[in-house]
Amino acid sequence: MTDYPWDEGSATGVGSHPGEDGRPPLKTVFDELPVPYLPELPGRGVGADLIGRTASLLVELPVEVQPSGWRFSDRPGRDFKRARDHLLRDLDLLEEESQGYAGAFKIQICGPWTLAGAIELRYGDKTLADKGAVRDLVDSLADGLAAHVADVRKRVPGAELIVQIDEPGLPGVLAGMVPTASGFGRIAAVEAQVAAERLGRVLSVADFPIVHCCAPQVPFSVLGTAGARGISLDASLLRRADEDHIGEAIEAGTAFLLGVVPGVDSRLPAPNVAAKPAVELWRRLGFRPEDLARQVVLTPRCGLAGASPGYAKAALIRCREAARVLREDPEAE
Repeated sequence: MTDYPWDEGSATGVGSHPGEDGRPPLKTVFDELPVPYLPELPGRGVGADLIGRTASLLVELPVEVQPSGWRFSDRPGRDFKRARDHLLRDLDLLEEESQGYAGAFKIQICGPWTLAGAIELRYGDKTLADKGAVRDLVDSLADGLAAHVADVRKRVPGAELIVQIDEPGLPGVLAGMVPTASGFGRIAAVEAQVAAERLGRVLSVADFPIVHCCAPQVPFSVLGTAGARGISLDASLLRRADEDHIGEAIEAGTAFLLGVVPGVDSRLPAPNVAAKPAVELWRRLGFRPEDLARQVVLTPRCGLAGASPGYAKAALIRCREAARVLREDPEAE
């Protein structure tokens, strides 16, 4: 039987929150969720975005912001320092808020393929277009993540650490749909085996790595080959054609973090309605109801940065309530 770092009937968030002050969302995730996490606040601006925040972890690959976006630079500058300062400030708040905490805890970073499709090289092309540059980026990210994980463990010594790798750009990388820096062409598709190997290099740093992909056509086989212990996705985007792949992953012990609550302000579904996609998927695939709450964690469909603070908190509470349905009444209609 596969061990998971969370208890049965757990819920968590994807990562991003509204606002600029890190303390309120940290308090929310520790007060309301079985699996708290380090919130991200992209509303702060440059350096707090998904790309900049993760780029601040890179070892010996400094970045800066150009009109076209993030680009590698010769030396760390103002943009790199701003991104790093945002992260260090959040880690200091985490250390304060988590005093005495023991249990599952999640951190998030951008994955190597999404990063490679977003950051430009010094001469202007995207990193993704240069195989050698991709390899350097992957090694730098793995080393940076290892240092980040060690820092978080020192600050939250009771944590059973889950590392979420965000790869919304991976389906486009595999399909050859990422535009060149000029925007007039497309970068050639990356072979599935190469994608899995490079992603696996980063995942290998974590004890329990999961991959989040809120885009359609999640590449389940690539994620499995790469060594993902869990897959986080938007349940509303699942197709019946995905279910064979999902069934194989569940049989292999892969956890699923299913997004079941809207990430922007809307009428929240009742707990049993929010739980329904997970219950119905499990039933269609023929797995034992008593295993559902152990292997599935409920989340919002994506990040909460576009929501109001009040809704963000309510959405996480509703995920927690829906997860309780999985544990207490997994065969409910």
